Parts: sequence; structure tokens; C-alpha cells
Amino acid sequence: MKPKIFVDGSEGTTGLEINERLASRTDVEVISIDPAARKDPAARKAMISSADIVFLCLPDAASKEAVALAADCPKVRFLDASTAHRTAADWVYGLPELYRGRQRAAVKTAKRVSVPGCHASGFNLIVSPLVEAGILPRDYPLTCTSLTGFSGGGKKLIAAYAENAASVDARQAKESTQDQRVAPRPYALGLTHKHLPEMKAVCGLAQPPVFVPIIGDFYRGMAVCIPLERRLLAKPCGAKEIAAALAEAYAGERFVRVAECNAAAEVDEGFFRTLSSNGTNRCDITVFGHEEQALVIARLDNLGKGASGAAVQCMNLMLGFDESAGLVS
Repeated sequence: MKPKIFVDGSEGTTGLEINERLASRTDVEVISIDPAARKDPAARKAMISSADIVFLCLPDAASKEAVALAADCPKVRFLDASTAHRTAADWVYGLPELYRGRQRAAVKTAKRVSVPGCHASGFNLIVSPLVEAGILPRDYPLTCTSLTGFSGGGKKLIAAYAENAASVDARQAKESTQDQRVAPRPYALGLTHKHLPEMKAVCGLAQPPVFVPIIGDFYRGMAVCIPLERRLLAKPCGAKEIAAALAEAYAGERFVRVAECNAAAEVDEGFFRTLSSNGTNRCDITVFGHEEQALVIARLDNLGKGASGAAVQCMNLMLGFDESAGLVS
């Protein structure tokens, strides 16, 4: 019998992309709720109870409510794409490549898996192995800048950018409120972004990084950038040594690739290729710099490895399927 999969919140960006990845699968049965009943607790509970795995693509409060509805259904396993459970002790963090792949075993047997945030995925894949290798001290004063497409902002923001794109001529006119969307825009300026708790917890840091996310006028894709200073590292390392340490940590991984230091293929006339991992479930890591300073960039599709692709990857592991089923590497 095929495992039954229910996507709770299938109307949102992440839910739609999960359904897209499952649409051609013949090894699972995707069940759906009547749209008119999607907010009816009894109907939701019946649907959740009949599933083997439930994807939660909901706001935090609604995700917690869904889990509570299944309190008397021990067979149901959850994959939560919200931030509600990412640092909860009774949930497994869904990044299989962490801790030199040791996290994979935890995901396989988990009843409840929290899908990482997109920015946090890039950050954790860079920082965690460097901390584990003793290169990066836990109290290092980390800073992180992440450039991302607007699709991560949900329906309202997507609609705002689509409206702006429909008026190309307006971009050439004098500055206006609408024109501001053309320029990259830093946000979460209070330095309390919702991904910070998982960044600190997963990497075992003494304090969270100073994190500056920047939204750009492109739909999907992201580049998470972390600068490092040799003089502040626990083990003095230049860019080449850091690249080698990351390559060793992810050797053999299908969905995390580490380029050679200062890789020419990752730049175009001196500019980083921010969107080259789009449409895949990969995170591509490149280290730039020299002996005294390094800039580590993790590039991923914020809707792929940063959301729905990561969720499907975890589902594959939980069901004992090939980890890459339905995913592009």
C-alpha cells in the first residue's frame, strides 16, 4: 500500500511547490481536503488522521493546532515548514547533511521533523562543520548577509513585486514608493529575524550572528554570505583551508557541493552567479578570499533546498525511499 501524504496549506508557495514535486510520483498517494473545509477543525483532523505523513505549510499557530489535532493519532508523522518547532527538543531538525551526515539517521526515524528556514539552511551548512572542525570558535562574532528572491515573502509580497514588474516604465521615472521595490531592500532591521534561534542552536553558538537579509527584485534563489577573519579563528586558516575543510565535510553528499577556492566558474565578469542553483535541491558553497580573509557563500533555491525540496528530501528518508526521488541535484 502506498503511503498517504497530506499537504496542509497547499495553497501557499511552499505547499504548491511540494505538490509539484509529488505530482509525478507513483510511490505515494497524495490526498487533499475539500477547499471549502480546509479551515474546519473536524475535517482537517479526519484528513490528518488518514495520512501517513503530513506536510504543514502553515503559519506557526496553525501548525501547532494541526499537531494538536493529531494528538490521538500516533501513526501520523509530521514535516513542518513553519518556524513553530525548529528549536523544539521533541522535533528533529530536517537538514540531513548536518554533522557530517549524522543528522540523516535522526530524520529517517523521526515522527516529527521541522524543515529548516531558507536563510538558516545556508548559514548552518557553512558554520556548523567549521565549528565542529574546531576552526570557528563558538563565540566568534559572526555576521551574515543573505540576498534572496521575493518569493520567500509569501503571496502578498509576490503580488506586490508582480504589480511592480507590470509597470516597467515606472522604473525609469522619478523615485516613488513603487519604484523602491526595484532596488535591493534590507529588512528585519531590528536584528530579530525568525531564523536566528535555529542558526544559534544548530551550530551551538554562544550568540546569534548579526544577520542582514536583503530582498531583491527576482523571484527565487539566494546567496548566504559569511565573512571570516583568520586572526579570529580558533585554528588559523585562510580561504583555501576553509574551502578544503568544507569540501571534506560534505564529501559524497548529493545535495551539497563545495567548489574550489575562488572558483572562476562561480562568477560572471567578477559578479557572483546568485541564481545558478535555481530549480534544484542543491546548496552550492564557494569560498572566496585570501590568506587573511575569507568570504563563504552558500547558494540555494529558497523554494528548493530552502523549503519544499528540503521537505520532500526528508519525506523520502522517513519513508525509506531513495533520498533524491523527485528532486533535481
